[in-house]
Amino acid sequence: MPGVPPTRFVYLGPEGTFSEQALKTVPAADRGILTPARSVPEALDALRSGEADAALVPLENSIGGQVGVTLDELANGEPLIITREVVLPVQFVLAAGEDRPLESVRSVAAHPQAGAQCRKWLREHVPQATVVDVLSNATAAIGASTGEFDAAVCAEIGAGRYKLHMLAKDIADNPDAMTRFALVSRPGPPPSPTGDDLTTLAVYIAHDRVGALLAVLTELSVRGVNLTRIESRPTGERLGRYVFFLDCGGHVADAQMGEALQGLRRICADVRFLGSYPRAAHGEAPPRPAAGLADADFASAATWLARVRAGELA
Repeated sequence: MPGVPPTRFVYLGPEGTFSEQALKTVPAADRGILTPARSVPEALDALRSGEADAALVPLENSIGGQVGVTLDELANGEPLIITREVVLPVQFVLAAGEDRPLESVRSVAAHPQAGAQCRKWLREHVPQATVVDVLSNATAAIGASTGEFDAAVCAEIGAGRYKLHMLAKDIADNPDAMTRFALVSRPGPPPSPTGDDLTTLAVYIAHDRVGALLAVLTELSVRGVNLTRIESRPTGERLGRYVFFLDCGGHVADAQMGEALQGLRRICADVRFLGSYPRAAHGEAPPRPAAGLADADFASAATWLARVRAGELA
């Protein structure tokens, strides 16, 4: 029901990963039932089937880029909408089943992305250790807790869940790395505008038209809608066919965003609305609209046009 907060959450598991840590920053999750899923498709299938009220899945990482499987799942199947974004700093720890000196570590379990993001630190501090790829940060932590591996690269929440000793904290080579997650629900009215929102779209361009992508960008630009992200994914139809994912500054309730969406609907082969939601605060202020492109300017222009059509002024 619209306006009723979710109580059943599903997230990309297993337990003890950054996804669980991100979900726990959502206020309603403190009082909800949290269930891990084995994959992004499984999480979103649980949402579509009604087994869950909301799903938290990763969208992009500042180092690794887009999470393609999430974008593909949002572009296909029964429609879903993003109602919230969570931006989480990626802070890895090196943890072990017992407190031990770094020079005694001979094997380190790590998810491939985690290992890549900590490669320099591992080479400098545990050069004697072999890094073994595992399926997730939680799997790494479990391996260290059972003694299968001397240590693990994992999230701090995973180290705590599996009662590991932290040998070192903040071991990522890039201290500013972040992962962006989306809280996804079944279709319904979007959250109210806050004045600092994002709107996400999946846009299918007309491939038989020259300059089709430029036309999409123009619909946004002429209305002062700021494009904060654009990603392409193959549609699966044939080579050269892509769907473009756009993050735009603004809310579907804003006049300029509404006009832009109408324009895109007119010129594109298809447009899938993926949600308007508050922008997560991570140090960037939204750009100010150019002269003539604020909501009040659009409202004033619409009033003027209505008067012209009514014959009240030339």
